[in-house]
Amino acid sequence: MAFWEWVGSAFRWSSSSESGKLSGAPEDEPTRKLIRFGGAIDTAGQKVNAKTTLGLATAWACINLKADLIGSMGCGVYSKSATGGRKSESDHWLYDLLHEDPNRDQTPAEFWGSVSGCLDLAGNFYAEKETLGQRVTALTPMSPELTRLRRNRDNEKVYDFVDRGKVETLPAEKVFHVRGLTLGGDIGLSPIEFGRRTLGSAIAANKIAADTFSGGLQLSGFMETGSTKLTADQRADLIEIFDSFRGQAMRGRIVPLEKDFKFAPLRMNPVDVQLLESRAWDVEELCRWFGMLPILIGHAAKGQTMWGSGIEQLLLGWQTLRLNPLLVRIEQAARKQLLPRAERKKVYPEFKREAVMAADSAGRAALYSAFGQNGVMDRNEMRSRENLDHREGGEFLTVQSNLVRLDQLGTANAQSSEQQLRSALLGMLGVDGGNIEALIEAKVRSMMGHNRGPALED
Repeated sequence: MAFWEWVGSAFRWSSSSESGKLSGAPEDEPTRKLIRFGGAIDTAGQKVNAKTTLGLATAWACINLKADLIGSMGCGVYSKSATGGRKSESDHWLYDLLHEDPNRDQTPAEFWGSVSGCLDLAGNFYAEKETLGQRVTALTPMSPELTRLRRNRDNEKVYDFVDRGKVETLPAEKVFHVRGLTLGGDIGLSPIEFGRRTLGSAIAANKIAADTFSGGLQLSGFMETGSTKLTADQRADLIEIFDSFRGQAMRGRIVPLEKDFKFAPLRMNPVDVQLLESRAWDVEELCRWFGMLPILIGHAAKGQTMWGSGIEQLLLGWQTLRLNPLLVRIEQAARKQLLPRAERKKVYPEFKREAVMAADSAGRAALYSAFGQNGVMDRNEMRSRENLDHREGGEFLTVQSNLVRLDQLGTANAQSSEQQLRSALLGMLGVDGGNIEALIEAKVRSMMGHNRGPALED
C-alpha cells in the first residue's frame, strides 16, 4: 500500500470513528484499540490528525520535500574490501529489493519517500516482509494508523495489523520497522502527538483566516436597538436580514437599519489578533517540528534573502545535521532487519548521498578535481558517476605532480613538468642522461686553446 494510499485509508477509518463506528471494520474491541492516530487529538478547538496536519501548507511542503529528496537518492548495496574500501554489490539480492523493486506496487522512489513520510507523521514505518528462505523478496508497507506493536507473554515483540477489516498478528521477524525519535521504547514518538498544540494553533489560524474571507471580511456583533424592545419574531426577522447580506457576493451592499439601531462589532479584526504575524510564526514552528529549514520551502526569515553563499552553507548544515542522521537511521534498520546475521559484517545498504549534489555542477566539478588530483578516485569512477562510458587508461589513480600514476611515484617516470622540460633540453644538446656538469666541461674544452690561449691541459 503506497504512502498516500494508507493515509487515505486511515482518513476513511477515522472519519467514521467519530460517531463510534469504524467503516469497513468489525465491531470488536481489539480492532477499535488499534486505531490510535485515526482518532483525532483535540487542541485549540481543532482536531489534529494526519489529515488536518497535511492540510497545512507548511507541513505538506516539509513532509513532501523530504520524501521526494530521500526517494530520489536511491539505496545501493556495498561490501567491504580487504583494504578497507567498498565495492558495489549490484548482483546481491538485497540490491534488487532496495534499489530496483521493493514490492509489486511501488517504485523505489515511492517506497523510500513513504518511509520518510511515515516517520514525519507517525514516528514509525512498518512493512511486512515476504521471504524466500533467508532472503527478503518484498516489503509491503503497513499503515501506522492500523498497526500496533506489543509484547506477548514471552516478552517477544508482535505486531497487530488491521488487514481488510481483520486483525492479523505478525511476529517481529516478519515486519520491517523503522523508528523515529525514541526514548528507549519499542516505538518511535509521533511528531503529530507531541506537536499537537503547535499544529492545533496553526489549524485554528487557518480556519479563522478562511472564515474571515468567506464572510466577505464582515464582522459579527450585536444590534443595539436603543429603547425599542423587540419581540421574538422581530429578532428572528433581523437575523434573517443580516444573514442574507453575508458572503463575498454581498460585499458593498447596504443594509437598511431602523431608527436608533446601531451595530456593535464583536469579533476582532485580523490586525487586532495579529493573524498574519501568527501564521508567519507558525511556518517557523512547524519547520522545527519536521526538521526542515524554512528557506527550503520558500519562507525567508527577516533579513534573509533567498539566494547567496549564506543559504548554501545553511543547506550544507541541514544535510549534515538533519538529513544524514535520518538516512543513517534507515540504513541501520535495513541492515539489522533485512540481512542475515552472517552477512551484516560484509554487506551493508547505503543511500547515494552524492545525488543531493546532482544539480550543483560547480560543486561536482570541484569535488572530482580534488579527488583526481589527490589519488582518491580514478577517471573511470568519475565517469561512472556521470553516466559516461569508461575510457582506456582512465583506471589509474593520479596525483597533483603532473598527474603521475600512484604506482610510478619514486621512479624515473615520476618527473614533474619542470624536470621533463629540463631533460628534453639537455637531450637536444646531446648531453647523456641530462648531466649538466658534463655539458659545462665539454663547453670549456671547446673554448680552451683558441685565440692563442693555453690548452686545457696546461
